[in-house]
Amino acid sequence: MTPLDLESRLLHRDGLMLILDKPAGVAVHAGPGGGDNLERHFEALRFGLPRPPALAHRLDRDTSGCLVLGRHPKALRKLGILFQDGRVKKTYWAAVLGGPAGDGGSVDAALAKRSDARRGWRMIVAEDGQKAVTEWRVLGRASLPGIGPIAFLELNPLTGRTHQIRVHCQLLGCPVLGDPVYGGKPQTPEGQALALHLHSRSITVPIQASKPPVTAVAPVPPHMRAALAACGWAGEAVSTADAPADAPVSPPATPAASPAPGA
Repeated sequence: MTPLDLESRLLHRDGLMLILDKPAGVAVHAGPGGGDNLERHFEALRFGLPRPPALAHRLDRDTSGCLVLGRHPKALRKLGILFQDGRVKKTYWAAVLGGPAGDGGSVDAALAKRSDARRGWRMIVAEDGQKAVTEWRVLGRASLPGIGPIAFLELNPLTGRTHQIRVHCQLLGCPVLGDPVYGGKPQTPEGQALALHLHSRSITVPIQASKPPVTAVAPVPPHMRAALAACGWAGEAVSTADAPADAPVSPPATPAASPAPGA
């Protein structure tokens, strides 16, 4: 990933934070297996500040969409409190295998990390786990050749647990399409790989008390467009109602000079 590649994926930029459209298939930080990751390229996003930005939260390697970075330590502390207190609104889109019963609801199921020598680690529903709540609604249903029934879900996680949406969709009986861990049919009948159909569609951050919250919307990645279109999604040109009516939606960032830290 070149600096221009990374800059082209900026959805919002101000003196405190950046919001990046994370590509699917790239880890946000280095893992034990090595390989490329977004964090190693953050130097290209300094825009005149003395240090590169840092992650304010995480997305799974195969999840695409809105990722928030803090531009300096004070901003990171502020963002950390906002995420911890549940004041950041996150909206995900997913194509799931099958579909839930009903058109909307919520899942309240605590999650815990478990591991074994054969399968490695995964998250499971457990009474001794951390509280996890996800609101969901169905935006469309369809059937794909070779795959079968699917549904297009909008999901709002009220907590931020690892793999929360993926486990909660599995609990609903409709795992995320292309999920190799939680049963979302990672291959077609012909043996072709299916990428994870989970996308962080929008995020709303009340970064400054004196100003309206900032909302950024990430375009649907190419690998999800066919499934969502089959479920009735009409494309980006008419799908602009993702943000609250009173929240300004950020245009793509421009290379203009950034405000001073703390602005």
